[in-house]
This record gives sequence, C-alpha cells and structure tokens, in this order.
Amino acid sequence: MRAVVLNAPGPPESLVVQDVPLPEPEPGWVRIRVRAFGLNRSELYTRQGLSGDAVTFPRVPGIEAVGTVDVDPSGTLRHGQQVAAIMGGMGRKFDGGYAEYVCVPASVVIPFSSDLDWAVLGAVPEMLQTAHGSLTTGVDLRPGQTLLIRGGTSSVGLTAALLAKKMDAVVLATTRDPAKADLLRAQGVDHVLIEDGAVAVQVRRLVPEGVHGAIELVGTGTLPDTLRATRTQGTVCFTGMLANEWTIPQFHPMDVIPQGVRLTAYAGEAHNLSPQVLQQFLDDVASHRIHVPLARRYRLDEIVAAHREMEANSLGGKGVVVT
Repeated sequence: MRAVVLNAPGPPESLVVQDVPLPEPEPGWVRIRVRAFGLNRSELYTRQGLSGDAVTFPRVPGIEAVGTVDVDPSGTLRHGQQVAAIMGGMGRKFDGGYAEYVCVPASVVIPFSSDLDWAVLGAVPEMLQTAHGSLTTGVDLRPGQTLLIRGGTSSVGLTAALLAKKMDAVVLATTRDPAKADLLRAQGVDHVLIEDGAVAVQVRRLVPEGVHGAIELVGTGTLPDTLRATRTQGTVCFTGMLANEWTIPQFHPMDVIPQGVRLTAYAGEAHNLSPQVLQQFLDDVASHRIHVPLARRYRLDEIVAAHREMEANSLGGKGVVVT
C-alpha cells in the first residue's frame, strides 16, 4: 500500500509518500481501508518533533481516518462497514491514518452510515469530537447562554459555533483576519471580533457581565484575556494551541484567573464521541441543517503542500486528504 512516512522530525518535506507492507490486524484490532483523513495540528506537532517520547520513528502519522472495514478478526464488524477511527495512539504509538490502510484497536473504531462524500466524512470525526467535548465536558454550555470562541476560524472553532447555535447560544468568535468575518457569520456566529490581544474589552462592550463560557483554541498567550472576558461562575475550556504556546511563564493563578471564573481543559479520545452523536451530526449535514467547514481536499501525494498550508494557518476550516 501507499503511505506517508515520517522518518524523523523536520519540515513539511520530511513527509514522504512511499510503498510499505500492508499491515496485518492482531487480535482485538481492525484493518480499515482508508478513504479519507483529516489534517490535525497534533500531526503538525509530531512532524516538528514536539510530541516528545510519545512518538518513535519511522512513523506513519495521522490521528484519525474514515473508511470501510477490510478485516475484523473478531467478526464484530462486517466487511465494508463504514467506520471512523480516532486517537488511541494513532500516528504516535502505532502507524496512523496517513495511508491507504490502517490497523487500529477496535476500541477506537466508531461505525456510521452515510452517503456523504468521503471528503466531507473525513473532515468530521476528530473535529466533532473536540468541539462537542469542549462544549459539553469542558464548558457545560446550556441553551441560550453566551459563548466566546477564541480562534474561531479553526476547524474546531467553526464546528463549535455550529453546535452552539443548535443550542440557541449567542456566539462570539475571534479572527485575526477581517476578510474571514463572513466565514464566521456563515457558521452562525452572532458577533465577529477582530483579534487584537484585548478581546475581553470587545466582549464586555457586547456582554457587560461577561460570557457564560469560552473555548480557548489559540493558546496560553491569549488565555488570561479570555478569562477576563468570562463572567463570575462562567467557565473557560482550554482546548487548543494554534499559536504553539504550551506554557504560561511564571504562572500565578491568583493573578491570572479572575475571582469565581472556572478554568478547565479538554483533550478527548474515541470513547468521548459516541456513535449516536457522530451519526446525528452526519444526518444533520446530509439534510443541510448544518454545514461541515471543509476548507480544502488534497490527494495523498499533496501531503507536503497540505502541511505547509496547515502550518501557515491559511485554511480557514478543515483540510482533508482523500486516498
């Protein structure tokens, strides 16, 4: 089969498409014929060597994939069943979804049924898992409340806006690029905020008491300001690091966290995305009730260009590779 192999950390050109042996599933694992896979920033960090001892090389990256069951030694999943696979060590502990076939533990496989295009399906699993988990587990957003999405034009940010609007929330979202304001409005965002490092001031003009919840997708550099935009008894969920900012130097909680504001974090796994939530989302897409923020589709041999664009934050949505 063909796969993208990363022999050592490096620039996008370190990703090489080559022929590798077809993997064989061991007991408790499933081999999937990959039809598409989404691009994620964690794969960018792996390529840059920022995943530490969690990754050994050479490695086929990719923390997610969608496709059809090729072999299930247990017989639980039928041949040809549509499935998604996410997380659980994919692309880190073992070879991941950047390939024509992938073997994964059965525990990370989520079955579904859909007539949607494979590129659309490939955009959904990890993006939905992260957005849904951030809203529910991280923020515990309730219908009609106010939500700030810091990093709104990321794929997770756009999906979180869609899900929040289904709950009749009032959504505020940030972007550094005024030209992307229409993209946010198309996802239902009520108030587009141009990122200037002091978004809390803009939020308080619109919602004087502060928002009920916030999803921080940019990183630790903007986290203190996001906390200041949140009301007493409100919740900020730290989910992403688009700016590659991992730590807060000389962190002083009493100075950084406003009185009464809750700070949580979210980093989910396959078990955090139920088949019911995935199927309902896909059904909503098929019936045009919601729109998947698919920014661009690539072929496998375009993986270097795909990583260049992901690293430049130029996609404005989800990039997907169709095999």
